[in-house]
Amino acid sequence: MNKLFGTDGVRGEAGSFLSATKAMRVAMAAGIYFKKHSKSNKILIGKDTRRSGYMIENAIVCGLTAIGYDVIEIGPMPTPAIAYITESMRCDAGIMISASHNSFEDNGIKFFDGHGDKLSASVEAEIEAIYVDDATIEAAQVTGKKIGKAKRIDDVIGRYIVALKNSFPRELSLQGMRIVLDAANGAAYKVGPTVLEELGADVLMLHNKPNGFNINEECGALHTKDLADTVLTFRADLGIGLDGDADRLVVVDEKGDVVDGDQLLGALAVYMKEQELLKGGGMVATVMSNQGLGDYMEEHGLKLHRSDVGDKNVLEIMKKEAINFGGEQSGHVIMHDYAKTGDGLVSALQTLALLISKGKKASEVLRPFSLYPQKLVNLKVQNKIPLTKIEGLDSLLKEIEAKNIRHLVRYSGTENLLRVLLEGKDAKEMNKKMDILVKFFQKALNE
Repeated sequence: MNKLFGTDGVRGEAGSFLSATKAMRVAMAAGIYFKKHSKSNKILIGKDTRRSGYMIENAIVCGLTAIGYDVIEIGPMPTPAIAYITESMRCDAGIMISASHNSFEDNGIKFFDGHGDKLSASVEAEIEAIYVDDATIEAAQVTGKKIGKAKRIDDVIGRYIVALKNSFPRELSLQGMRIVLDAANGAAYKVGPTVLEELGADVLMLHNKPNGFNINEECGALHTKDLADTVLTFRADLGIGLDGDADRLVVVDEKGDVVDGDQLLGALAVYMKEQELLKGGGMVATVMSNQGLGDYMEEHGLKLHRSDVGDKNVLEIMKKEAINFGGEQSGHVIMHDYAKTGDGLVSALQTLALLISKGKKASEVLRPFSLYPQKLVNLKVQNKIPLTKIEGLDSLLKEIEAKNIRHLVRYSGTENLLRVLLEGKDAKEMNKKMDILVKFFQKALNE
């Protein structure tokens, strides 16, 4: 059997890899695991706006009620809202049905424990072991009065809105600020504008009419042209782009330029230090983050810790080092005092607080250091051959290192892609080496 869990839950094409029967069995396996530690016998389910969410949600409800769990369905809500509400409502676990930034054809299942935290690799392994164990799945099914019930609740959005507003400094207001918000036709299409407007902002909305198929389609955090154009047209102070499940943030300044994710992380880290809100003497970013961020942290007496790619890995090191801030250059920003996972709206509010506190424009505040030249290439692959088994790769990477170029080569955890990242002070030399690497992989992986 192929590994069930990827870097962020169970994800793939809905109806094929992630079929209704697989979703039901995954839910049963997870439910059997959570039953061992059950306190409330309730599991919460939320989803983004994909059409396939209906199919997968109903399959999960079938699986959980079949083994005796009661289920609370709350409909379209951001991933971080599921983490927050799971803990707030004292559920045994939370489930988010989403494929995040992927197009509508894909869907996924993300799990949170009763504290709103993502599951560790060891827990995922336990659930996978149950998933393939026919006898355990069969024995866990119940009859009669033991069969669980499901109910839909529509008013929990208020809990999350209050939590978001409480993350914004009470002495500040968004009065007089014009903000463009691109909801990516995704899970934050209601909650996003509500929070910003309640805090006093003049909000211009983009892509807030989901139809089941248009999630992330030429919009949101991955496609910022509409956002940038609207910021310029309406002379907005800031553009905020979210992805489909709203755990990722991309910021566009008042000039219509996208702010680099590492520069945003650096600006927020130093702002938190100035406000005496930063814990642990530093922050956590991934191996993908630019060395310019590390240099900037050092200048301010802070340490940059690096994790493997994935916000779950960032969070693991944050906990280990007692740090409350970290993130990925892709836009996952974790402010652990306010959210258990990356939260695009929490991060957007803290960015706005930074701008108001400084009394300066976004273009002046959100690029506090220069980036080293960096290039990322995504190569489509049919088979993910282990990198250690590709002949000649090791010696080629050593040649690249000899030119003082940092490299990172890894397979995507969610797509059939090989990601190749190079970074160095000499852009010309770096581009030359990237061309060599790309040709090498095209030959090695497609023969």
